[in-house]
Amino acid sequence: MLRRSLLLLFALSLSLSLSISHAEETRTRIALAGDSTVTDKAGWGAAFAKLLGPNAECLNFAAGGQSSKSFRDTGNWKKVLDSKPAYILIQFGHNDMPGKGPKRETDPATTFPQNLTRFIEEARAIGAKPILVTSLTRRIFDNNKIRGELKPWADAATKVATEQQVPLVDLFTRSVNLHNKLGIAESDTFNPTVVRPPTEAQTTDRTHLNAHGAEVIAAIIAEELHKVAPDLAKLLK
Repeated sequence: MLRRSLLLLFALSLSLSLSISHAEETRTRIALAGDSTVTDKAGWGAAFAKLLGPNAECLNFAAGGQSSKSFRDTGNWKKVLDSKPAYILIQFGHNDMPGKGPKRETDPATTFPQNLTRFIEEARAIGAKPILVTSLTRRIFDNNKIRGELKPWADAATKVATEQQVPLVDLFTRSVNLHNKLGIAESDTFNPTVVRPPTEAQTTDRTHLNAHGAEVIAAIIAEELHKVAPDLAKLLK
């Protein structure tokens, strides 16, 4: 009797395990490729993942300091492809700018669009659907208006999306408009806390996001996906 009970318990446990495993396998994978503004800790990644329903999972491969060039060179892009996602959201630009060094810098007229195009081609080659996301703006104001120094890279991404016929989430334009409307003081509520030793100069981080900022930006991305990628948007809550 005890033996039969143990066998029954084992069978139920195995069945439950297989059911959980099957559910995990059937969930649609959405991969994120980008720099620190896409990461879970300093960007919108984790907040976006919370907006997904039970039939999807978010795999965030974004990493701090990455550009469209270094993301491939450091092997991060290969990790994205190896994860076999159904969708890949791709956002770069911040570290492609001048001053980041030859291992990261790209030209918005040449090498940056070339890198994005290659990402798109390789994503499609594994059966994934690429979606370009233009750079999240820095919250730096000149004469009470967002400076918008990332515009050449955002424009380049927009052009690539049109040429390659892939969905585009124009986060740059949306975030610039948002912060111009909010103004300096309200925009500063998006800033993460920067802790530095007393001997170092204290700085304000107007590039990355705290939890509040991440939630607002993730909601904008979700809203845009409903417009440009309705098949993916069905996976949102």
